[in-house]
Amino acid sequence: MNWLTADIPGTGGIYKQTAEDFQVEEIPLYPCSGEGEHLYLWIEKTGITTRNLLSQLSQGLKLKDREIGYAGLKDARALTRQMISVPFNKIDDIGKLDLKGCKILKISRHNNKLRLGHLSGNRFTITLRNTLAEAVPRAEKILTQLQQRGVPNLFGEQRYGILGNSAKLGQFFVQKEFTLFCQEFIGNPQLIRNPEWKKAAEYFQQGQLQAAYDNLPGKMRDERRLLRMLLEGKSHHTAVTALPRNLLRLFLSATQSYFFDQLLQQRLAGLDLLIDGDIAVKHSNGACFRVENAVQEQQRANNFEISPSAPLFGSKVMLAMGQPGTAEKTLLQESGLTLDSWKLPQGLTMPGERRPLRVPLGEVQIVHAGKSHLTLSFILPKGSYATSVLRELTKQTDPGHLISITQ
Repeated sequence: MNWLTADIPGTGGIYKQTAEDFQVEEIPLYPCSGEGEHLYLWIEKTGITTRNLLSQLSQGLKLKDREIGYAGLKDARALTRQMISVPFNKIDDIGKLDLKGCKILKISRHNNKLRLGHLSGNRFTITLRNTLAEAVPRAEKILTQLQQRGVPNLFGEQRYGILGNSAKLGQFFVQKEFTLFCQEFIGNPQLIRNPEWKKAAEYFQQGQLQAAYDNLPGKMRDERRLLRMLLEGKSHHTAVTALPRNLLRLFLSATQSYFFDQLLQQRLAGLDLLIDGDIAVKHSNGACFRVENAVQEQQRANNFEISPSAPLFGSKVMLAMGQPGTAEKTLLQESGLTLDSWKLPQGLTMPGERRPLRVPLGEVQIVHAGKSHLTLSFILPKGSYATSVLRELTKQTDPGHLISITQ
């Protein structure tokens, strides 16, 4: 693993020993108007995913999924605060809700439904435990360099699912390898800790579909649905494409993310340096332009007005030219894909976009430091991950690796 701050030793340490060790708070894109047809619920949750929260609200308020709005997904293994919107006509039912793992802190009113991406960024407050003796001075040096050069805009391990295979699933789907998709979707038993799921995956590898179905945990509804369709004699193609569209899009998005991370790693040592042929992103508005003369544009990068980018591959994404373009085209070709591969049926086409290789680090503060722990806070723009900061700080690939993950 390489780091942007490789010249500075890490702090060591792990996080997420408790939910309070990893706190995330959305920074709204706009204030509520105080009127309108939508209620904005400021909700604190612990130990559950945003999707679980949305499911509880959908069932408790008798709403369809599309009637509920949210700006972003938040980690389950954390204490998080985020805004959720529901129709105003449900105001009398809010007090009757029996929410598990979350509570409503504040209710406001606004004109429009909350949309995905409608947030300015996220404020993180994170405690690292079991840190080294020199953790504080090392953290100060690392954070200073990240403020100057930017945070690598990696998606990281949390993007790729509990078994780390979401990107592989998306690639199999794009390649129309539906049999391989099914095998990967049920899971590799060597990577599964839940005993029932592990047994089901072993049976599936042996071709014993009924035994696999009987052993799958009941809450694994999508996997059980796929197996049931195979037991009914449906083709692998039919069983896969019958999965929820939002789940399939999640896998496709993970594949885009994986390719992006590979390209970023190739540029990590100089992610703040422009190259002729780059497509630069303006941080103020996300607009892109092709870099004809990197030397002339570099000062704007030094001022953090612009940054080089890499693609989230898709059918309409603009590719770079020159050296960066060669790297992008090579990665795509080696994966057996073209941009047209992302033209998919059932509304699953991924148009693609450009994503900056780095993001600014704001309002950095070491809140508290003890003998073997430290707590820090900082702000990152929407769509970027705190794990990129923690990876640089600790010099570990996954500082939360001691936390067991089970389904």
